[in-house]
Amino acid sequence: MSKDQSKIEVNTPPPSVSRKQANYALTILFIVFVFNFIDRQILAILLEPIKKDLQVSDTAMGFLTGITFAVFYTFCGLPIARWADKGNRGTIISIGLFIWSLMTALSGMVTNFIQLAAARVGVGVGEAAGSPASHSLISDFFPPERRATALSIFNMGASLGLFLGIFLGGWIGQAYGWRIAFLLVGAPGIILALIVKFTLPEPPRGLSEVQDGDDTIYTVKDVFKFLWSLKSFRHLTIAASLFSFATYGLINWTPAFLMRVHEMSMKDAATWYGPMLGISSGAGMLIGGLLCDKLGRKDIRWQLWVCAIAGFGAVPFIMLFLFIPTPLAALICYVPALIFGAFYVGPVYALAQSLSKLRMRAVASAILMFFINLIGLGLGPQVVGIMNDVLASSFGTDSIRYSLSIVGVTNILAGIHFLKASKHLKKDLEAKNR
Repeated sequence: MSKDQSKIEVNTPPPSVSRKQANYALTILFIVFVFNFIDRQILAILLEPIKKDLQVSDTAMGFLTGITFAVFYTFCGLPIARWADKGNRGTIISIGLFIWSLMTALSGMVTNFIQLAAARVGVGVGEAAGSPASHSLISDFFPPERRATALSIFNMGASLGLFLGIFLGGWIGQAYGWRIAFLLVGAPGIILALIVKFTLPEPPRGLSEVQDGDDTIYTVKDVFKFLWSLKSFRHLTIAASLFSFATYGLINWTPAFLMRVHEMSMKDAATWYGPMLGISSGAGMLIGGLLCDKLGRKDIRWQLWVCAIAGFGAVPFIMLFLFIPTPLAALICYVPALIFGAFYVGPVYALAQSLSKLRMRAVASAILMFFINLIGLGLGPQVVGIMNDVLASSFGTDSIRYSLSIVGVTNILAGIHFLKASKHLKKDLEAKNR
């Protein structure tokens, strides 16, 4: 070996990151995801004062919480995911965070419904940059044997964000008004965007694992065509979308239900519902993931059977919550429904990864998120708002009770499609490997 060769080898060691750097990156991405859900969910607790102030219908408010956000969030997600595969992911996340935080703050300065809808579009566009790039970074920082835990920790940020969005929004909104609530929760994200830009490391692609040499490039069309040819993936996507439809419809309109039917103040609804939602959804994600991992070692179909059981099991508790006349008893009955409602998150994304080829995985997740968010986050709250207005002439204030019960029943349909997916899972996994 020549001196020049020896010098090159000494001066260009293999790239690596320390455990400290990886943990710092995970912490920052976790905090970003918390802010993601705070800014997304705060609108739910502020629906009633916004509706009264801007003098709009429940249909309009459903449009604001659902379609307005979800359409731009889902459609922007695919091109941003492809950008994240090529560009600097920390920069992409910081730009998205800056945009959605700024738009959240500007939501407190609007003077009419159109302006507020435009601000929510901006929030949706910005938040589309968060998850794809974060998932990619975490996969490079953490090797396969530690990656599931890292991703689980990251996703727990959603539960904390749900809690803080409801809790802070309710308390600030009650004390200072809904406009100040938007301003105060949006402004800190702008500062966090600068921290992300200048301190988040950008590791080399594939740093945490040895690449297998498969350099095949798949287009979004290629991935969609392949996955849609698998019956298990088709039913899995339908099931997850229906589950999400019920979940988002319920959690976005629950504060309004508590205020209208049980005559809670916004602060009281936030105090009870915020912590309950955050803790229950976090517990559901964790329990669902642990059960599916443990039972799935015996038979991988358990990952779908557990989701089906959760879908069927949630419905009676939803009905008890909606029709028990005592607020405290109703909320206690709602806890199991919220836990069951979060079971599907981990298993669904894990199975999407298992059913896709190695170089399809990022786009496979984006495709699954596209359907889940468009149908669940987009249509769930919208349908509840429409039904509230349609049923108001017959049931008055109680119309929201019946709207939510109709939406909640779709969990049964989700459970049926999870069972259908299980019938084809083993065969499709074998087909994927061929």
